[in-house]
Amino acid sequence: MLLEDDTAGDPITGVKWTRKSLRTLSQALGDEGYAACPNTVRRLLRQQKFSLRVNRKQLTGQPHEQRNEQFQYIATQKAIFQAMGWPIISVDAKKRELVGLFKNPGRTWRQEAIAVNMHDFLQEAMGKAIPYGIYDLIRNQGTVFVGTSAETAQFAVESIAAWWQEEGQIHFLQAPAILILCDCGGGNGYRVRLWKQQLQQEIADNFDLAAVVCHYPTGASKWNPIEHRMFSLISNNWAGQPLTSYETIINYIETTRSETGFSARAVLVEKTYETGIKVSDAEMEALHLIRHPTCPQWNYTLLPRVAL
Repeated sequence: MLLEDDTAGDPITGVKWTRKSLRTLSQALGDEGYAACPNTVRRLLRQQKFSLRVNRKQLTGQPHEQRNEQFQYIATQKAIFQAMGWPIISVDAKKRELVGLFKNPGRTWRQEAIAVNMHDFLQEAMGKAIPYGIYDLIRNQGTVFVGTSAETAQFAVESIAAWWQEEGQIHFLQAPAILILCDCGGGNGYRVRLWKQQLQQEIADNFDLAAVVCHYPTGASKWNPIEHRMFSLISNNWAGQPLTSYETIINYIETTRSETGFSARAVLVEKTYETGIKVSDAEMEALHLIRHPTCPQWNYTLLPRVAL
């Protein structure tokens, strides 16, 4: 009776939970004439299949009406590029990391736990690390540009340009186009004007390379290959280890391996990127941007203007 209006449960597993604490329930039982300490209450709850539970990030909201159509279109584009032997990269920014003696989620085998700072205050850090990753689907290789400033569209595109300059054009000689897979938000968001303007300038025009961009639908960023084929491996490699310096971060990235042959390299980027840069309507109209008939808000190509 005490739990009737404060109980929730999983209809599949049968697990139940209550929003009342053990001490509150113990006091309530005492008021009813039943002596039961909090430990006894815990035992009784477990017998009734109650358990302590935390919130689980699982809901992605109402799916976009073109979600499945976009997934199918991305699969088609990947198949075309794979058949042609042209480059396909998945890009994204990993969450910002504080550099210093801070707690890093995960556990490691050691005799004593590492003592870290009680609070994650930026002023107590050596700086911040913003890993922007580029995962090469064809070669199963990754590159992470570790920024120290801000996650901006300019940082994202300059990272892609550096990857193409140092790796891409070597392994995909004479490829006329590159397929870029990314999510809908952040510096490479589908609504970010600076992202498109920088792709035109730094990729399409600079390398005479068509930049074909496909965004994963809203709420579907975890399907972006870089998330489960690269970032997850890196996170596991440094799990439980404080990221005490930029050298430590670089080392953990470059020592990340997988049974499928994955490896990565890392580059420290100390350039300061300005935030809030605006792109005018005139600059947007000057882009050689062609939207695809299928889900044009998420799929578009930036062609080299030198070819006009």
